[in-house]
Amino acid sequence: METRALARFVRISPRKIRLVMDQVRGKRVEEAMNMLSFAPQKGAHILKKVIRSAVANAEQNSGTNVDSLYIKRVYADEGPTLKRWRPRALGRATRIRKRTSHLTVVLDELS
Repeated sequence: METRALARFVRISPRKIRLVMDQVRGKRVEEAMNMLSFAPQKGAHILKKVIRSAVANAEQNSGTNVDSLYIKRVYADEGPTLKRWRPRALGRATRIRKRTSHLTVVLDELS
């Protein structure tokens, strides 16, 4: 039985979080959580929280065995971009784009 968890409007660019997601895609939840605990990236902490939420959803809603879960799908969609301005030389300004992400984690049981 598939279980999913979402984290929307997370203040990290999708490109950066996808690098972390690629490391845990297809792994067992236990192994993925262990890998994320020791990863130095900011996205590792965020992704770990979303995976933990998906595990709690699986346990609460369908009563599945937590030890038999693996990460079936994990992806980051682009959220809205915050636009800011930075002053530059000669009275000019440059746009700064602060990107956000919508993260999705889908867990499933090993058969």
